[in-house]
Amino acid sequence: MSRFRLSGWKAAVANIAAFQIGWFACVLGGSAVGGVVVAVILGAHLYWLGRPGEWRLLAAFATLGLIIDGSLGLLGGFDFAASTGGEAALADDSAGPWGALPLPLWLWLLWPLFATLPQHSLAWLWPRPWLAALGGATSGPLSYLAGARLSGVELAPWLLPAEAVVWALLCLGLSWHYRSAV
Repeated sequence: MSRFRLSGWKAAVANIAAFQIGWFACVLGGSAVGGVVVAVILGAHLYWLGRPGEWRLLAAFATLGLIIDGSLGLLGGFDFAASTGGEAALADDSAGPWGALPLPLWLWLLWPLFATLPQHSLAWLWPRPWLAALGGATSGPLSYLAGARLSGVELAPWLLPAEAVVWALLCLGLSWHYRSAV
């Protein structure tokens, strides 16, 4: 018996909905809730939507998130101590997932969660490299801004422009990589 697989517009809608559920779980629920929800979403994604080897993309983005947001955190881009509400504000949640890094698990989990989108609901974007770069330059920082406002995290004034450059380059790179595959 073969497993049920989503395809077409149903897969794209499920992909976007799962991403948004995971995003809100991380931002509003903090590391404990976000960790459970994202683990379920990633497992379900790989089972029902995943393509051969897609786990590598999820792992690559998990690594990128640790390097990029971890570095920006070390440079003072995020102030998690400023949190005033929600589970994300708990003192033990403001430490990194391994204690020494200035990156809480809930923020780091958003990276592999994003990696569920490129081969599915964002596939239409990759043949348009400049639109991909513009989308990354605007949507990335807006996601950080919304997440910071909802979780009570303070952002350094330079962080959103830095994230705009990071996400523009990431999306442009994804466009170059995927445009021949779409």
